[in-house]
Amino acid sequence: MADSDESLGIDVSSLSINENGTQADPDEYHEKWGFNLPDLYKLALKFYKEKSGKAIHLSYKDKLKLVAYTKQVAYGKYRNDVSPDVGFLDVVGSDRRQAWQALGDMSRETAMEEFIKQLDSRCSLFKPFIHAHKAEREEKLKREKEEEEQRRKEQEENERKKMEEEAHRRLEAERQRQLQQEMQIRAALNQQTAVQFRQYAEQQYPGSKQQQEELIQQLQEQHFQQYMQQVYQQQLMHQQQQYQQLNNMAAMTATTATSNSNQNPPPTTTTNQQQKVPDQNVIQQNNQQQMLQQNGPVDPTTTTTQATEVNGQAEDELTPIAAASMWMRKDVKEFKESLRKDKDSVIKIGSGETVTVRVPTHEDGTCLFWEFATDYYDLGFGVYFEWTIAPSNTVSVHVSESSDEDELEEDEAQMAQGGKSDIEKGVKHDDKPPTDEIIPVYRRDCHEEVYCGSHAYPGQGVYLLKFDNSYSLWRSKTLYYRVYYSR
Repeated sequence: MADSDESLGIDVSSLSINENGTQADPDEYHEKWGFNLPDLYKLALKFYKEKSGKAIHLSYKDKLKLVAYTKQVAYGKYRNDVSPDVGFLDVVGSDRRQAWQALGDMSRETAMEEFIKQLDSRCSLFKPFIHAHKAEREEKLKREKEEEEQRRKEQEENERKKMEEEAHRRLEAERQRQLQQEMQIRAALNQQTAVQFRQYAEQQYPGSKQQQEELIQQLQEQHFQQYMQQVYQQQLMHQQQQYQQLNNMAAMTATTATSNSNQNPPPTTTTNQQQKVPDQNVIQQNNQQQMLQQNGPVDPTTTTTQATEVNGQAEDELTPIAAASMWMRKDVKEFKESLRKDKDSVIKIGSGETVTVRVPTHEDGTCLFWEFATDYYDLGFGVYFEWTIAPSNTVSVHVSESSDEDELEEDEAQMAQGGKSDIEKGVKHDDKPPTDEIIPVYRRDCHEEVYCGSHAYPGQGVYLLKFDNSYSLWRSKTLYYRVYYSR
């Protein structure tokens, strides 16, 4: 009998699994054991080979059944070509052959199940062995998931740092360029007024060089500030003129299209009208440069007035708006969960509404960052910069109805065309500060990705983050957003 057990042990240790078979009801085994049937059978074979003769003591018949099941799993129905010849005195070999033949056409999956059931019913250590491997596998998967998450966070952090460094680099280059332009403007203005300011200072403080220099510096600084303020006003007027020209051109095109005459819209005339503005601007700029090169005494009031006759192009060169950076992230669910408890970071935008988040520039900041997402639908988004001085650094939210905006646009168009406003509504004065477009309003798939972006401060003012839902007649949107600045 010892020879029989040894022969059986050798036979079991040489078994392998044919994994080409079909799995049988994997959900049942996952629910009960935590493994599918082939994996559970592998563990059962491993358990039997390791514990046979040590923690497992089976009868001779049970061992024959187990060997028969493994043969059925590996080869299917009994085959003479894979079964060694059995001698007359080889009792164990004969019994194994008969046990295998007795299984008949039993499927491989059924043989696996019977093998597992036999071990489970005959050995109390089988279940703890399987559960231990299950816990080990779960721990391994958990570690792999944590390592993957850590790698992902490190990659995002590196990308964020890289973007911030790039934004700081662009901001520093922009600052240097603006500083150089400011120095050139100051030098030109100081050259204009040097003689007159010197004479005025000598009259005010005769015999005191120090007080004369201090007064000249104050006058030069005031002259520069007045010049810049008038340049800003000139740019605003230039923008209004362009807006009026566009409205007139649109009205002319509509009138020509609806007429029954055979005359076509004159594209040449329209093109010339658009080109007249830069031609005139070039002439004004050349006159300004010639004036800045004069060395004789100049009246301060006349100088300031002439110097401010630079068009919007000159101010664009002085205060250019750098392009914004935008990118997307996939962690929409995690982003919204992190902001859900903060009531100030969650806004419900009704159908047809537009929400404007006003973010003043911070005295300690150099760059603005924004992140936003929605629940189920897309949302329009754009960024503008308003050249104004905010009374505080508080971020505010303004909600506007589309009907109010349409009415305002109609009134503006009517006033631009020279029409009279409604007396009952009162006269509207366009005293709004100049505003530059940084990112135009487009619909963003922010329900699928987190939309992020940054922009270097062009100067002191207020950022306008517009979230536009005016195109949606029925659906309201839930917005999750976050804004912050970097130094």
